[in-house]
Amino acid sequence: MLYSRIEGAGKPLLIIHGFLGMSDNWKSLGSQYASEGFEVHILDLRNHGKSFHSDVFNYEVMAEDVLQYCNEHNLEKVSIIGHSMGGKVAMLFATTYSERVDKLVVADIGPKYYPPHHQDIFAGLNAVDFSKKPDRNGVEETLYPYVPDFGTRQFIMKNVYWVEPGQLGFRFNLKVFNDNIDEIGTALPQNALFTNPTLFIRGGNSRYILDNDLPQIENHFPNNSLVTVPNVGHWLHAENPKAFFEETVHFLK
Repeated sequence: MLYSRIEGAGKPLLIIHGFLGMSDNWKSLGSQYASEGFEVHILDLRNHGKSFHSDVFNYEVMAEDVLQYCNEHNLEKVSIIGHSMGGKVAMLFATTYSERVDKLVVADIGPKYYPPHHQDIFAGLNAVDFSKKPDRNGVEETLYPYVPDFGTRQFIMKNVYWVEPGQLGFRFNLKVFNDNIDEIGTALPQNALFTNPTLFIRGGNSRYILDNDLPQIENHFPNNSLVTVPNVGHWLHAENPKAFFEETVHFLK
């Protein structure tokens, strides 16, 4: 069963993080949705955060995990916010189990195929040798040449934890990500369709959703709207949480 943070009461709202993320990244926003009358479930996907590790890693099994989670918690109908890879999981879940989804918010990802583009991050992650028992500063120093951007590095460092006294490790399952890197960019199946209200929200400085992607989005999600948050990149919910919250809560309510 997936690990989750649950807060609030009211209409069920699932929040699904992106690649290398976890529920902890959405704690503040989750509390804001809870204060607006939602029962918020912030999930850790398999091989992420505090959820189980598995050698099987693709969108089909992640969507199944979400279904099992909903069944276990008696959530008959939910709204979903998914960011990046979590947006792909949310899209597949909504198009596969349409009767279980009220509204869908997809943050800065489209249904198209994305070629692998995390090579520098992976090089940095694989350069960290935990057998040498580095401290947190040592881990960050190893990452720095590969991941010079401070915000991205801090995002990764949230995954570094004490496995036991004196021994750090990554919460996510790096080996499985190395073995399944091509899965992360997989396109939504061609016949996938969800006709309920769907909001795509993108960062003005991001290249993940381009204007020429809109016909493909329309094809899968005919009842869609698109909002662009200016002056932010791919992590739009972290860079401008106020604008992200206002746009999404208005849509969800």
